[in-house]
Amino acid sequence: MKINNTLLLFLFFITTIAFGQVTFDKEIRGKISADTIAVEGINIVNSSTQKATTTDKNGSFLLFVKEGDILIFSAVNLVTLHKRISKQDLMQDILKIQLTPKSIELKEVIVNENPQITAENLGIIPYGQKKYTPAERKLYTATSGGGIDGLLNTISGRKAMLKKEILVEGKEQSLNRLVPIFDDKYYSETLKIPTDYIKGFQYYCVEDTGFAAALKSKNKTLIMFLIVGLSENYAKIITNEK
Repeated sequence: MKINNTLLLFLFFITTIAFGQVTFDKEIRGKISADTIAVEGINIVNSSTQKATTTDKNGSFLLFVKEGDILIFSAVNLVTLHKRISKQDLMQDILKIQLTPKSIELKEVIVNENPQITAENLGIIPYGQKKYTPAERKLYTATSGGGIDGLLNTISGRKAMLKKEILVEGKEQSLNRLVPIFDDKYYSETLKIPTDYIKGFQYYCVEDTGFAAALKSKNKTLIMFLIVGLSENYAKIITNEK
């Protein structure tokens, strides 16, 4: 009888210990945050039970877990996180999880050094069609079609005025091409053009037909060759003026 009581007492302690080690699932409420990244639709998987859920637009979620379970947090734009649930986690009202945005390595992108989007490339006008400057368009409008309009423009002198405007426009374009090529130091030290005469020398250069053509064709070698000769001629003009 005494042996039976001892056995029962032993079984009682074993059962108590066994039940004390049993843990039960608890539904926890969690909230995920991630800097500058949307937190909706993040996947949370309990790897121990294979139960899963996703976050709402606020990054909140509900999931049954127990101590020791491992939760896996993952999303395409976030670094995957594995977290083991502790006793302290189960005691919190809200389990807060901070995730890190994933750095996405971009493939090499080659940008055309001189991208050109033109009406020809877009198929708006045929290739090779003459392009008119503003002054040329005015002259074309004034003289195209013939008839009384063209005659009146010729008589009134408008046609001649527009032709002069085209010439002025061409010189302005040449000047705009020339200015960025050389700095003032080149004019004053290499070409020996006095600083006060640099602007006048530039106008003198674009008046030269050959030099203007070299500017238009962007022939830097020819430009540098011609400008030396022009500077010598211009120096003589300055001397004569004095």
